[in-house]
Amino acid sequence: MGALASMVEPAKVIPYDDVPGFPVSTVESHHGNLVLGRLSEKSVVLMQGRSHLYEGYSLKEITFPIRVMKSLGVEYLIVMNAVGSMNPLIPRGSIVMPSDHINLMGDNPLIGPNDDEMGPRFPDMSAPYDCAMRTLAREVAVENRMQLHEGVMVAVTGPSLETRAEYRMFQLIGADIVTMSTVPEIIVAVHAGIRSLTLSVVTDECLPEALQPVNLDEIIETARSAEPRLEILVRGIIEKL
Repeated sequence: MGALASMVEPAKVIPYDDVPGFPVSTVESHHGNLVLGRLSEKSVVLMQGRSHLYEGYSLKEITFPIRVMKSLGVEYLIVMNAVGSMNPLIPRGSIVMPSDHINLMGDNPLIGPNDDEMGPRFPDMSAPYDCAMRTLAREVAVENRMQLHEGVMVAVTGPSLETRAEYRMFQLIGADIVTMSTVPEIIVAVHAGIRSLTLSVVTDECLPEALQPVNLDEIIETARSAEPRLEILVRGIIEKL
């Protein structure tokens, strides 16, 4: 989402290296900058790139940026990610708005002593993706004649991609898309009282009976091709908040 970051005015760009305790992304396509300014007449904090469990960070480290955002006064969170689709009705290039998720990472960022000032010991997860924000996203999609899919997202650790049998299991438990990120950040956002929404770009089709080897260049190109539509959605949602 480099184009969206360039629209933030007046922009203050802070490299993650300059923020004490901030995890630095090692993924080639993630820039690693915090961008602060105004977008659609709202004050925003935009992250260019994120860290993942498969990079060797703990979930507490990965979700530290959400704690920073909360301290800065952030009230709404929009997370974007790349996903694989196990649903034949959600093809490559689609944008999906998760309605729920399944955490198969085997960990939770809230494990350990709880700071009651930061959030409750047992945060409710009956609606991790804010209903009002999802309604706004639908409105923006309709206004711009864009197709916005909805579905359940399952989160795994990676970095290896899944086997045919694992994709079949995901289908059986009710998942439509799979990610190696996002769910830890959403859990911490819910804990912190930040209203959250996720927009996912399907970069590869993970149909067990028609599985093909993954090409990273194709994944990145598919993600980039969806950028103009994501930009319209994100700016439209921000304008309506």
